[in-house]
Amino acid sequence: MKRATIRTSHDRPELVAAALVPDNTDEMSTRVTDSGVETTIERDSTGGLRTTADDYVTNLTVAQQLIDTTTQS
Repeated sequence: MKRATIRTSHDRPELVAAALVPDNTDEMSTRVTDSGVETTIERDSTGGLRTTADDYVTNLTVAQQLIDTTTQS
């Protein structure tokens, strides 16, 4: 089993995590930490891990952009 953990810092990590969790597969777990969001991905192959991580980072980018746009004062 291949594993990667992605840790990112955010001003509002609970919103980012809430936006990401619905797109998680069974091989992924996301949690809020003191400083941000931590997602662990486990896959059987390196190629599968890479593809899932790439999809996750894309979803993360979109989630952060939407949060930035909708929470501006």
